[in-house]
Amino acid sequence: MIRSRLTTPFSGVRRRALVSLKSRPGRNEGGFTLLEILVVLAIIGLLVGLVVSNTDKIFGQSQEAIAKIFVRDSLKTPLVRYRIDLGDYPATNEGLAALITAPGNAEKWRGPYLDSTGGKAPVDPWGQPYEYRYPGVKNVGGYDLYSKGPDKTAETADDIGNW
Repeated sequence: MIRSRLTTPFSGVRRRALVSLKSRPGRNEGGFTLLEILVVLAIIGLLVGLVVSNTDKIFGQSQEAIAKIFVRDSLKTPLVRYRIDLGDYPATNEGLAALITAPGNAEKWRGPYLDSTGGKAPVDPWGQPYEYRYPGVKNVGGYDLYSKGPDKTAETADDIGNW
Protein backbone atom coordinates (compact mmCIF):
# COMPACT_ATOMS: atom_id res chain seq x y z
CA MET A 1 0.00 0.00 0.00
CA ILE A 2 1.21 3.32 -0.92
CA ARG A 3 0.06 6.12 1.22
CA SER A 4 -0.08 9.56 -0.03
CA ARG A 5 1.72 12.25 1.93
CA LEU A 6 -1.52 13.87 2.89
CA THR A 7 -2.78 10.82 4.65
CA THR A 8 0.20 10.17 6.91
CA PRO A 9 -0.44 10.60 10.58
CA PHE A 10 2.23 13.33 10.89
CA SER A 11 1.37 15.23 7.76
CA GLY A 12 -0.67 17.89 9.64
CA VAL A 13 2.12 18.44 12.13
CA ARG A 14 4.74 18.76 9.41
CA ARG A 15 2.61 21.19 7.45
CA ARG A 16 2.01 23.39 10.52
CA ALA A 17 5.71 23.40 11.30
CA LEU A 18 6.54 24.50 7.76
CA VAL A 19 3.93 27.25 7.85
CA SER A 20 5.14 28.53 11.22
CA LEU A 21 8.75 28.59 10.03
CA LYS A 22 7.83 30.54 6.92
CA SER A 23 5.84 33.14 8.87
CA ARG A 24 8.76 33.97 11.16
CA PRO A 25 10.84 36.92 10.07
CA GLY A 26 14.01 35.73 8.55
CA ARG A 27 17.37 37.30 8.41
CA ASN A 28 16.53 39.39 5.32
CA GLU A 29 13.00 40.38 6.30
CA GLY A 30 11.57 43.24 8.41
CA GLY A 31 14.37 45.69 9.21
CA PHE A 32 16.55 48.29 7.61
CA THR A 33 19.90 47.72 6.04
CA LEU A 34 22.90 49.74 7.03
CA LEU A 35 22.84 51.47 3.64
CA GLU A 36 19.22 52.58 4.10
CA ILE A 37 19.99 54.01 7.54
CA LEU A 38 23.02 55.89 6.21
CA VAL A 39 20.98 57.39 3.35
CA VAL A 40 18.31 58.62 5.80
CA LEU A 41 20.98 60.12 8.08
CA ALA A 42 22.58 61.90 5.11
CA ILE A 43 19.22 63.38 4.08
CA ILE A 44 18.55 64.55 7.65
CA GLY A 45 22.02 66.09 7.78
CA LEU A 46 21.38 68.02 4.55
CA LEU A 47 18.05 69.33 5.85
CA VAL A 48 19.60 70.45 9.14
CA GLY A 49 22.36 72.20 7.20
CA LEU A 50 19.82 74.10 5.10
CA VAL A 51 17.82 75.18 8.13
CA VAL A 52 20.89 76.36 10.04
CA SER A 53 22.25 78.31 7.08
CA ASN A 54 18.91 80.11 6.55
CA THR A 55 18.26 81.09 10.18
CA ASP A 56 20.65 84.02 9.91
CA LYS A 57 18.68 85.37 6.95
CA ILE A 58 15.38 84.86 8.77
CA PHE A 59 16.54 86.57 11.96
CA GLY A 60 18.28 89.34 10.00
CA GLN A 61 15.07 90.20 8.22
CA SER A 62 13.12 90.21 11.45
CA GLN A 63 15.62 92.59 13.05
CA GLU A 64 15.15 95.04 10.19
CA ALA A 65 11.37 94.74 10.48
CA ILE A 66 11.55 95.42 14.23
CA ALA A 67 13.68 98.51 13.64
CA LYS A 68 11.24 99.78 10.98
CA ILE A 69 8.26 99.34 13.28
CA PHE A 70 10.04 101.02 16.17
CA VAL A 71 11.18 104.00 14.09
CA ARG A 72 7.95 104.55 12.18
CA ASP A 73 5.34 103.65 14.77
CA SER A 74 6.50 102.97 18.32
CA LEU A 75 8.33 106.25 18.90
CA LYS A 76 5.86 108.36 16.96
CA THR A 77 3.25 108.45 19.75
CA PRO A 78 5.65 109.54 22.53
CA LEU A 79 7.11 112.25 20.28
CA VAL A 80 3.65 113.57 19.37
CA ARG A 81 2.59 113.60 23.03
CA TYR A 82 5.77 115.53 23.89
CA ARG A 83 5.00 118.02 21.12
CA ILE A 84 1.41 118.50 22.35
CA ASP A 85 2.56 119.15 25.92
CA LEU A 86 5.59 121.36 25.18
CA GLY A 87 4.65 122.87 21.82
CA ASP A 88 7.51 121.36 19.80
CA TYR A 89 9.59 118.22 19.37
CA PRO A 90 12.74 117.77 21.49
CA ALA A 91 15.83 119.46 20.05
CA THR A 92 18.62 117.37 18.59
CA ASN A 93 20.86 117.97 21.61
CA GLU A 94 18.06 116.81 23.98
CA GLY A 95 17.44 113.72 21.88
CA LEU A 96 15.18 110.85 22.85
CA ALA A 97 16.31 111.23 26.47
CA ALA A 98 13.84 114.15 26.69
CA LEU A 99 11.05 111.58 26.44
CA ILE A 100 12.32 109.81 29.56
CA THR A 101 13.59 112.61 31.81
CA ALA A 102 12.53 116.25 31.82
CA PRO A 103 14.85 118.65 30.01
CA GLY A 104 16.08 121.60 32.08
CA ASN A 105 13.76 124.22 30.60
CA ALA A 106 10.55 122.15 30.36
CA GLU A 107 7.97 123.43 32.83
CA LYS A 108 5.07 121.81 30.94
CA TRP A 109 6.76 118.41 30.75
CA ARG A 110 4.30 115.66 31.85
CA GLY A 111 6.37 112.58 31.12
CA PRO A 112 7.91 110.19 31.01
CA TYR A 113 6.51 109.73 27.54
CA LEU A 114 8.44 106.55 26.91
CA ASP A 115 8.80 103.50 29.14
CA SER A 116 12.46 102.64 29.33
CA THR A 117 14.49 100.23 31.40
CA GLY A 118 17.06 101.97 33.54
CA GLY A 119 16.09 105.43 32.31
CA LYS A 120 18.12 105.00 29.13
CA ALA A 121 17.15 105.75 25.56
CA PRO A 122 16.09 102.67 23.58
CA VAL A 123 18.57 100.80 21.40
CA ASP A 124 18.03 99.16 18.03
CA PRO A 125 18.23 95.37 17.43
CA TRP A 126 21.99 95.71 16.86
CA GLY A 127 22.58 97.35 20.25
CA GLN A 128 23.08 100.90 18.96
CA PRO A 129 21.03 103.90 20.15
CA TYR A 130 18.47 105.27 17.72
CA GLU A 131 19.55 108.51 16.08
CA TYR A 132 17.31 111.57 16.39
CA ARG A 133 17.47 115.01 14.72
CA TYR A 134 15.11 117.95 14.95
CA PRO A 135 14.65 119.75 12.69
CA GLY A 136 14.96 116.88 10.29
CA VAL A 137 17.27 116.80 7.29
CA LYS A 138 15.39 114.09 5.40
CA ASN A 139 11.98 114.96 6.89
CA VAL A 140 11.90 118.69 6.38
CA GLY A 141 9.43 120.24 8.80
CA GLY A 142 9.54 117.17 11.03
CA TYR A 143 12.12 115.04 12.78
CA ASP A 144 14.53 112.38 11.56
CA LEU A 145 14.54 109.18 13.56
CA TYR A 146 16.61 106.26 12.37
CA SER A 147 18.63 103.19 13.16
CA LYS A 148 22.14 102.87 11.78
CA GLY A 149 21.24 99.38 10.58
CA PRO A 150 23.29 96.19 10.56
CA ASP A 151 26.55 97.96 9.66
CA LYS A 152 26.20 100.28 12.70
CA THR A 153 27.33 103.27 10.63
CA ALA A 154 25.23 106.40 10.19
CA GLU A 155 24.34 107.87 6.80
CA THR A 156 24.75 104.63 4.83
CA ALA A 157 22.36 102.78 2.54
CA ASP A 158 21.21 100.32 5.19
CA ASP A 159 19.94 102.97 7.61
CA ILE A 160 16.34 102.39 8.64
CA GLY A 161 14.51 105.67 9.12
CA ASN A 162 11.13 107.36 9.25
CA TRP A 163 11.55 108.86 5.77
